[in-house]
Amino acid sequence: MNIIVVGLSHKTAPVEIRERIAFAPTAMERPLHTLVNLPAVTEGIIVSTCNRVELYATSREPEVATAQLRHFLADFHQLDLAELDTHLYEYHGRDAIRHVFRVASSLDSMVIGEPQILGQIKTAYGYASEFKTSGVILNRFLHKAFSVAKRVRTETEIASNAVSVSFAAVELARKIFGTLEDKTVLLIGAGEMCELAARHFINNGVSSVLVTNRTHERAVKLAEEFNGKSILFENFTEILHRVDIVLTSTGAPNYILGAKRVEEVIKQRKRKPMFLIDIAVPRDIDPKVNDIDNAYLYDVDDLQGVVAANLKERHKEAKKAEGIIDQEIDQFYQWLTSLDIVPTIVALRKKFETIRQAELEKTFSNLKDLGKKERKAIEAMSAAIINKALHQPISALKESQNNPAGDTYLEALRTLFDLPAVSSDPEEPEGRS
Repeated sequence: MNIIVVGLSHKTAPVEIRERIAFAPTAMERPLHTLVNLPAVTEGIIVSTCNRVELYATSREPEVATAQLRHFLADFHQLDLAELDTHLYEYHGRDAIRHVFRVASSLDSMVIGEPQILGQIKTAYGYASEFKTSGVILNRFLHKAFSVAKRVRTETEIASNAVSVSFAAVELARKIFGTLEDKTVLLIGAGEMCELAARHFINNGVSSVLVTNRTHERAVKLAEEFNGKSILFENFTEILHRVDIVLTSTGAPNYILGAKRVEEVIKQRKRKPMFLIDIAVPRDIDPKVNDIDNAYLYDVDDLQGVVAANLKERHKEAKKAEGIIDQEIDQFYQWLTSLDIVPTIVALRKKFETIRQAELEKTFSNLKDLGKKERKAIEAMSAAIINKALHQPISALKESQNNPAGDTYLEALRTLFDLPAVSSDPEEPEGRS
């Protein structure tokens, strides 16, 4: 049995293509059933996110199944296969296992180490389980992928460093204050960056959010989203002494906060530290604020520098993660191959034993004067011949499960000796769980 992956991602296709073959999460039953009803496909899962669409399938005819999966993607979304094909990739066997383990561990993500992809794969697996399109192999495969991803996060620091400007600001604030649980943050501006940063701050425990904006209605709306309080823009400098963290992102052509006012605020705060994040371009806060004791000012370039350093660290950790994945591939591939090897060895022995018994009957029917002792001797000799004849091919087959040649050996053996196709699961030969 072979595991197959066919799909595309942000690395191979622009968003215009990705959005055209996306699957609606609320309508997965029909595409999943269409997928597993393809003649060469036995099990199937569909992973569909904003950055990738991938089909995970099992088949005894990987080349045929791959072609069918490509046509399925094009036909289901009414696209020209020739147009779509240039963006698709495919993986079989070990390469497919490696790819899915890497995807689940966020090594193939746009941002290495991001946590969302694992949840998205779990959701996709949930749909396949609900509609009974995943079976013994994909069930075990996806659970293994989840455990590999967990091991990567546990044994490496791949997700420990902030790689967005907004979250880098939160990380720096935590270094300055230790904890954010009793801190107040003031957002100056109500744009997307401020909103995203506010969410990060709230998730990390800030106790109070204040919002000010030149358009007060926008400040009111954003403050309501965070159970915070809106401040009139012309009054914000009057409440700065109550604020521990200032995050500003306006379109002002000049500084809206000068060094003199910040120095006064620090005195009012009795020298308690104040963290100021200026992500506006042009800048909102006078850089001279950096010269004031207990005032910590970071602009967008400072934060980008933090992000770049953190990304570099994540890439270092990714190398450790690749080593973990190599170990896990060997374990899973050995199990997957054994599903075919053990039944094939049993079928091979059974076939030779059937031939042996038939030939013994012919021989004994023509030699009716043989005594019991002679009969046992001939039976023992024939059994020894069969065992010796099968020893080398069976040994080679067992050893092949640890290398990519295993599938080739299996197929050759089944073809040469006309062995029956084996079930992917001896205990569940027909059904899907």
